[in-house]
Amino acid sequence: MKSEEIVLLNSVSAPAVHPKGNRVVVSVTRPDFTADAYVGQLWEIPLNNDGGAPRRLTRGFRDTAPKFAPDGSALAFLRAAPGEAPQLFAVESRGGEPVQLTDRKLGVSGFAWSPDSASLVFSAPVPEEGRYGTVEGLGADAEDARLITGYKFRLNGAGYTNDKRAQLFRLDAPDLQAEPPIAPSGRAKKLAEDEGRKLQPVPEPVQLTHGAADHQSPQFSADGGRIYFSAALHAEADSDLVSDIYSIDTDGLDLRKHTNLRDEPAQRIAADLPAPSPDGRWLFFLGSELGESGMDFVARNTGLYVAPTDTSAPARRLTDAETIDLSATSGELVAVADDAVVVLNSARGAVELLRLNTAGEMQVLVEGQRQVTGAGSAGGSLVVSFTDPGTAGDVGLVTPAGLQVRTDFSAALRTASPLAELREETVTTADGYPVHGWVLLPEGEGPHPVLLNIHGGPFAQYGWGLFDEAQVYVEAGYAVLMCNPRGAAGYGQAHGRAIKEAMGTVDLVDVLAFLEGAQEKYPQLDRDRMGVMGGSYGGYLTAWAISQDHRFAAAIIERGYLDPPSFVGSSDIGWFFSGEYTGTDEESIRSQNPFAQISNVRTPSLIIHSEEDLRCPLEQAHRYYVALKQRGVPAELLIFPGENHELSRTGTPWHRKQRFDEILRWWAKYLPTARNRPGQLERSGETAELEPAAG
Repeated sequence: MKSEEIVLLNSVSAPAVHPKGNRVVVSVTRPDFTADAYVGQLWEIPLNNDGGAPRRLTRGFRDTAPKFAPDGSALAFLRAAPGEAPQLFAVESRGGEPVQLTDRKLGVSGFAWSPDSASLVFSAPVPEEGRYGTVEGLGADAEDARLITGYKFRLNGAGYTNDKRAQLFRLDAPDLQAEPPIAPSGRAKKLAEDEGRKLQPVPEPVQLTHGAADHQSPQFSADGGRIYFSAALHAEADSDLVSDIYSIDTDGLDLRKHTNLRDEPAQRIAADLPAPSPDGRWLFFLGSELGESGMDFVARNTGLYVAPTDTSAPARRLTDAETIDLSATSGELVAVADDAVVVLNSARGAVELLRLNTAGEMQVLVEGQRQVTGAGSAGGSLVVSFTDPGTAGDVGLVTPAGLQVRTDFSAALRTASPLAELREETVTTADGYPVHGWVLLPEGEGPHPVLLNIHGGPFAQYGWGLFDEAQVYVEAGYAVLMCNPRGAAGYGQAHGRAIKEAMGTVDLVDVLAFLEGAQEKYPQLDRDRMGVMGGSYGGYLTAWAISQDHRFAAAIIERGYLDPPSFVGSSDIGWFFSGEYTGTDEESIRSQNPFAQISNVRTPSLIIHSEEDLRCPLEQAHRYYVALKQRGVPAELLIFPGENHELSRTGTPWHRKQRFDEILRWWAKYLPTARNRPGQLERSGETAELEPAAG
């Protein structure tokens, strides 16, 4: 895969299954160089074998998050115009002209249908008056000063948060067949009126919540009389990580809490994704335990909880806290029976689809060498979206005989560049610990220079999904190694918590052991030409590795967590992250701090960072780079304007391409290959836009 081929990475949303179970709709999005943005539309996929080929259903700039009305008459989704926030739209079930339902200043973040299809509830940030364009002509630099009084006041990718809390709104669903045509509200409505068109306005939404907290993940109760949501409304919300599941009636009254009884500290959890059972008896939700402090988040496996909707009994956990991790479940929980839901479990690089009922009985529905990314169920059909070594995103029908793949949105990518095989390996460390990971080899006998990749998190995992970074490096002639050391997710809580207050210890042992074990097994790997690279926590462990070990020809440290003491107060999560991962004892922190060990570094290093990174702030990169230069270590600093911590995943397409090109330029300098030599790389150019195949 070449850097310009990121435009062929078609990602697929969670499926929306029609109530009859005969078809499904997903959004398919991809990077686009011409727009320098992510574009995508909704696609309809028949589930019966004679239903024809997938077809594009909408033609918006970026259409996402489709959801069918329960009666099957309409499809709601989010549409974003270029440079604008997403708004809620609806279209007749079989297609047609979509109708805009909202015109929120900062867009809509999530929504749900009522059981009778007569209304919707949505979540949207509400800006304070005088901020974020609420006063015409008043720019951000002319707004009033912000007074900060707590810990939680900004978030990577969102900026300041306390002045634009997400609130819930209820909206009556319009008749999409009404005459004269229904008109959107707000600015678009005024434009239509100026053009002299006769209009029937969409009903105005009713704001249901007003609290000083974000209200997220709304869902109607089974009878439509209440709305569930997640929020942190308790008195200590600014100084812990606890969140609860609440409900209100459809007028925004009668607030009830369904989680986290305060007289039972062991139940202090971060709760989200409420999902009432179809019969209305049960409320499912996800939660991560936080200990008695409400702060101990390190490597906590996300679990499934259930409680009676009448609050007659406390919530109980249905999954084992040590072995099952449902953190990959996003968007919403999907009910498949009155007493059961499906969830996504991270396990040894895979993401499985599990069915769990109120008794805690578990059935694995989809497993193997893939990562399930979303699920939908209706009318007896269960459908998933997934990625695997050969696709960035596709759709499959879950059957008793296995997964029936119904799309091929990555056909053009595989045609453009053959994808390297993921060779699964487990290496045993000197202390007897098994380290699981993958080796990717370029064509030819070698010996190939080796790039040891270290993932972020640290409670995350490399896995069986298509990973664009590894494929780009293999195409350039590098052997790529990636493993899940102690500290990673997918191998149990004990594995993840092994580096709590011990960062840079067994995790470094594991990645170096995997490197050595792979070199021992594969003669194609060059034992003398090696590089190491990683982002976020991977940047941390890369910086730590080159302060302890000098075998690498060069290193790339991206968006790194490089100095725990300065991270506190500068990072959006700094007020709690460092204390929980590196502890609070000064000498112990120093023993885990890459910046405190920088005098030991001799490895040439490229430091990559984004200007608007609030997770690992730019000062981490600035200080590390200057310290290397002062010590005579060859170093370069690459800063991307307008990007945040998510550059490599969701940065603008041209910046993502440039990042790849600069990374390959660096490796050409220190680890040249026949396909990647100094001055050889094309660093600019136009790429044709290709349609996603869907056969």
